[in-house]
Amino acid sequence: MSEQEHWDRETDLLVIGGGAAGMATALVAALEGLRPLLVEKTDQVGGTMSTSAGTVWIPGNRQSRDAGYGDTEAAAAAYMDALIGALDHTGIRAAYLRTGPQAIDYLRQRSEVRFVPSGKHPDYRDMPGAAVSGRALAPEMFDGRRLGRDFERIRPPIPEFLVLGGMMAGKDDIPRLINRFQSVGNFVYAGRLFLRYLTDRLRYSRGTRVVMGNALAARLFYSLRQQNVPVLFETTVQSLVRRGGAVAGAVLRTGDGQTLRVRATRGVVIATGGYGHNAGLRARFMPRPTPELSVACTSNTGDGIELGLAEGGTVAPDTQGPGAFWTPVSVTRRADGSRGVFPHLSLDRAKPGLIAVNSAGRRFVNEAHSYHDFVEGMYASHREVPTMPAHLICEAGFVRRYGLGHVYPGTTDLGPAERAGYLVTAPTLARLAERIQVPVEALQATVARYNDMARQGRDLDFGKGDTELNRFNGDPTQQPNPCLRPIEQGPFVALAVWPAEIATSTGLQTNADGQVLATDGTPIAGLYAAGNDMASIMMGTYPGPGTTLGPALTFGYRVAMHAAGRPVDAATGNGGQP
Repeated sequence: MSEQEHWDRETDLLVIGGGAAGMATALVAALEGLRPLLVEKTDQVGGTMSTSAGTVWIPGNRQSRDAGYGDTEAAAAAYMDALIGALDHTGIRAAYLRTGPQAIDYLRQRSEVRFVPSGKHPDYRDMPGAAVSGRALAPEMFDGRRLGRDFERIRPPIPEFLVLGGMMAGKDDIPRLINRFQSVGNFVYAGRLFLRYLTDRLRYSRGTRVVMGNALAARLFYSLRQQNVPVLFETTVQSLVRRGGAVAGAVLRTGDGQTLRVRATRGVVIATGGYGHNAGLRARFMPRPTPELSVACTSNTGDGIELGLAEGGTVAPDTQGPGAFWTPVSVTRRADGSRGVFPHLSLDRAKPGLIAVNSAGRRFVNEAHSYHDFVEGMYASHREVPTMPAHLICEAGFVRRYGLGHVYPGTTDLGPAERAGYLVTAPTLARLAERIQVPVEALQATVARYNDMARQGRDLDFGKGDTELNRFNGDPTQQPNPCLRPIEQGPFVALAVWPAEIATSTGLQTNADGQVLATDGTPIAGLYAAGNDMASIMMGTYPGPGTTLGPALTFGYRVAMHAAGRPVDAATGNGGQP
């Protein structure tokens, strides 16, 4: 029997994983004339992207420049050098900065994957080369009805992010919904959203007006459908197949129990989303104590990394930082009795009148830092004093103004949240300290010192309100510091937060075209990695909003171009752009 007869199916590029990197790779491959096959282990596409803000960090992008926000590749390179270090031996970081804008333009010109400038959205550190505006892009809102029945193939956001059990609301929608009775414009706006949602529920399981990461997932999937890219749902990869020293295909297991041997003439792409729910890899690559909680999609179980390692790929955790990109989370109890997590990204920690304390009742971090840096602060504190969980402390009035985690702004009755075990309230700071089991005198002293600094408008201990990011996420009506207001009027509130990852950063070592590298540094023929299965170019740092999705799309584009025989850095330099 000939070698060809062992294959059940043939494709040009076999892409494993239906998240941002996988769908982008398959889409660009199809646009370049290849026949890709996308394999997804669940019954829905989108992965962690679907529950994210959907922002991409693409320095020097054309959309922002056209909107008047200046930025350059050189400035971004200076920022990354300051944040990460100047060494870029493989040139992969430079390739990202060079190619990111090109990939976004390509997708806009040839598909429905489209972004708009986020405007002012500061980088997360004030360093040389940092930008206040221009590097963040947000996906355009998408009408899920365009997908028809396939809309149900888009993984929905987490329940904590949905209004009325199924309606999405973007950052710009929230204030108009909350203040719907304060102006005719807000009332009409909110009424239209609610009417659209009610109409959607007659035909769909949730609202079809999708925004943020869900819009990006829907746009990618819609574009794949336009290109007639086949997708095998509920299909896993049992093993990769080598022929003549190169990865030539894979053995698949379909949802109905069939085994398929698929030949991939241009290679196999690993893009399964990282190892967020693989206990062994978490213990191996993450710091101690290994976080129990994760915001990552539950199907991200490290399958791709393990496949790559089995084929001779390498992982270098010592050069990849703390193994993940972090966020503090609070734990929710869902209607079905299951446990959920709410990521505290930007809506509460930077606002004036909130502090975070460890088990000694002391502040340990600038609460308005980025979510990643906040958790790094938790780890630093935990080495001396238990800080997992930490507690966010504020007044009930703070919750009414700004919300707190899963408790939305405008909430006046905290009883339901307290009875559900989500937060703790008390009439005095002393009683609050007793309830969360921190030293009473220490918490009182911490709040007293914070209040003195808040009245002066300057946080002398941690600098809350000193950076562009702090002030951006604060309350501009609070002066002189948009992030500081005394905590003095009870009842008082405490909410426990834990470390969790929104994405993993340790992954397979690759070159700038996504080719997986062997232990000697040479590419493994026919094997690529992208997304969170690829070792992050950020090396454990978090430069700005969209730190994972920007590289996912960029290197998905580079992988597909390389597989199509049109590498982005070829002599033409245009990577196949029209």
